Amino acid sequence: DGMNVLFIVVDDLRPVLGCYRDKLVKSPNIDQLASQSMVFNNAYAQQAVCAPSRVSFLTGRRPDTTRLYDFYSYWRVHAGNYSTMPQYFKENGYMTLSVGKVFHPGVSSNYSDDYPYSWSIPPFHPSAEKHENDKTCRGKDGKLYANLVCPVDVTEMPGGTLPDIQSTEEAIHLLNVMKTNRQKFFLAVGYHKPHIPLRYPQEFLKLYPLENITLAPDPWVPEKLPSVAYNPWMDIRQRDDVEALNVSFPYGPLPDDFQRQIRQSYYAAVSYLDVQVGLLLNALDNVGLSNNTIVVFTADHGWSLGEHGEWAKYSNFDVATRVPLMFYVPGITTSPVSHGAKVFPYLDPFSHIGGSAPQGQSERVVELVSLFPTLAELAGLQVPPVCPETSFGVVLCTEGRSLVPYFNVSEEKVEEGKEGCDDPERGFNEEPAAFSQYPRPADTPQWNSDKPKLKDIRVMGYSLRTIDYRYTLWVQFDPSNFSANFEDVHAGELYMMKTDPNQDYNIYNNTSHGRFFKKILS
Repeated sequence: DGMNVLFIVVDDLRPVLGCYRDKLVKSPNIDQLASQSMVFNNAYAQQAVCAPSRVSFLTGRRPDTTRLYDFYSYWRVHAGNYSTMPQYFKENGYMTLSVGKVFHPGVSSNYSDDYPYSWSIPPFHPSAEKHENDKTCRGKDGKLYANLVCPVDVTEMPGGTLPDIQSTEEAIHLLNVMKTNRQKFFLAVGYHKPHIPLRYPQEFLKLYPLENITLAPDPWVPEKLPSVAYNPWMDIRQRDDVEALNVSFPYGPLPDDFQRQIRQSYYAAVSYLDVQVGLLLNALDNVGLSNNTIVVFTADHGWSLGEHGEWAKYSNFDVATRVPLMFYVPGITTSPVSHGAKVFPYLDPFSHIGGSAPQGQSERVVELVSLFPTLAELAGLQVPPVCPETSFGVVLCTEGRSLVPYFNVSEEKVEEGKEGCDDPERGFNEEPAAFSQYPRPADTPQWNSDKPKLKDIRVMGYSLRTIDYRYTLWVQFDPSNFSANFEDVHAGELYMMKTDPNQDYNIYNNTSHGRFFKKILS
């Protein structure tokens, strides 16, 4: 019959999870999913901002093909009538359902989350979502503010709930309906946290005493960082608590104690998210569908937590582009699951002790644009063809490649993080790589550097990540015809991962980079 798909996508979640070797975070339910999954340790988004990343992985096309670098165009009108991953499943007999933030709402998904193309029924949005940016955070003076750091008493919130709690309840309701209907489904669940504001039930702060929270390992702006590469984190500056700090533009820095509070609240929001994922997966067990449902867990991009003196996303660094990515496939990543077996018992982060290692893991560098072909193959559907070089007129094709061949990696290959000698892709040109990009309005930080509108883009940063390095070129870009001019390079970055894993020491100006340049052009 083909397997069901439960597709979980999280907003702004970098891989601060136990299963990604983070020592501080408590994420027992996501770690438990990883213990039954194939986990990719080097997965990257194609642009570190919500709408462009989501449209990219949901269509399987890169931002230069969707022509969406901001929030203000709908690809079917402005680029091409590309089929989406849920649309493809729908056309292949699946009931396709969307809960929470899957497509970015607004113009970029035609004010409808691309319904009715992508979804069988209108997408569900939690009613509490409209209060996300209201003044619901109680300050020390007892007054309410629209803060960045916002632990709350849920009973005091409008409706006595929060958006992600409502999304979990709706997704569980739909699982019960699907069980009764016995119809195969593609259920996408989009969680908001840890997207700002960091608004979550206050009890999660108990998991992270402030004295245990450190600053980022590199909380300074790197000496050789080109100014075009820096993102001035305007969105957090506009929150009441950050605004009160009167931090200078563009480089800050934020006071150390406030940096710790942001990091503490980000971790607390991740544990709150983990509870939602735990309840959802436990419900999958309870309706008896864990044995025939593929579960995918990922995020639209990461989020800087003070590294390079930066906050938020909006850059090409690993902290902004790297995401968690795991696939649970009954019978492939685990031995066949007997009907009704408990695969995902709910784990309470307040009492659960001990972690669980991923079932299988790959150090191979992969991209979110590969989600579409991978899921099609896992579900037994025909894999969409690889796109020709120019594909604006092609309705169904993908610019990613299925990751299924990397599900059966042997241990020694994983250890080295390199492919074995028998791998035909061993040559430099075929070295696994992830491409990301980020637009800027100018060569120096501006008020709109984080989120320039298409008409204001003047420079595009194209970034190439392999297991060994990250190479970024900031080149002249013309928004009127979507063209990048690689003969007009405004700045460059090169970081060698072995000696500089945090990407702090840019050696672009003292290295010959002909081979990198060739690869980024390919």
